[in-house]
Amino acid sequence: MSIIVLGSINTDLVIRSPSLPRPGETILGGEFYRAAGGKGANQAVAAARSSRELVTFLAAVGDDSFGHESLAGLQRENLDTRFLKLVPGQPSGVALILVDAGGQNLISVAGGANLHLRPDDVHAVPIEVWQNAHVFVACLESPLETVMAGLRRAKQNGLTTIINPAPADRDILFAVGLRLIDIVTPNESEAALLTGREVRTDDDAEAAARQLQSAGCSRVIITRGEHGCCVVDRDHVDHIPALRVEAVDAVAAGDVFNGALATALAEGRPLVEATRWASTAAAISVTRRGAQPSIPTRDEIETTWKDL
Repeated sequence: MSIIVLGSINTDLVIRSPSLPRPGETILGGEFYRAAGGKGANQAVAAARSSRELVTFLAAVGDDSFGHESLAGLQRENLDTRFLKLVPGQPSGVALILVDAGGQNLISVAGGANLHLRPDDVHAVPIEVWQNAHVFVACLESPLETVMAGLRRAKQNGLTTIINPAPADRDILFAVGLRLIDIVTPNESEAALLTGREVRTDDDAEAAARQLQSAGCSRVIITRGEHGCCVVDRDHVDHIPALRVEAVDAVAAGDVFNGALATALAEGRPLVEATRWASTAAAISVTRRGAQPSIPTRDEIETTWKDL
């Protein structure tokens, strides 16, 4: 079990319409669909579909129809689901998502049972699971103290730790302690919020990454959508161009990137190569609608990778 993912499980309720509404505006002509989602679940499924090994997932759902459907779906993936927690009396997480014709989105999340994933749930995972893993991934949709417990347990057992700082919160990220994080992976808007500087160009991205480095995180990847990625690995900087595709839905692109990145690093790929591989997975995902339905398999990533 080379990867452990800690995070959220949501059911995504999506409306795709010609444009995103402004405050107070109603947009007609939308198409509704429902899909499995949640940043943690998306990252876990992305890692599972791209990995040759079983991926361990720590998360919580409510004892309701959404929760049971989520569990059934996750159990069909390449996942160790022993540590998925069913929380009685709590609704499962739900995300309301608006997507425009170009694939851009607005998202509002009700955490529900996700907020009941506790540090004790992290400590209950047997030591051999941690000792057999190489990479730990988490986002910030789970309680801070639970993310902290996961990071500490991962570092104690020598895992590479990845934090996707989403939803972005400067105080929360710095409270987590960047020195427990080996790689932080904000997008442009998250990097701007975390550093207090605009991120619009390659130079902006490098400056923001350096600022996060100075706060304690040794390696930073800023994902920039169609503009690619800025990778700062200690003293080395690489700007990696994005794969050109026709975007349909970018809802899970960042999650796919993080899950595939975890797989590539667990397999021993250097950071820049791992980033290119993860970017390929994310590019494939934006050509499809839905969160988990859009996530590519390893064969799909490898086929596209070989054609580059």
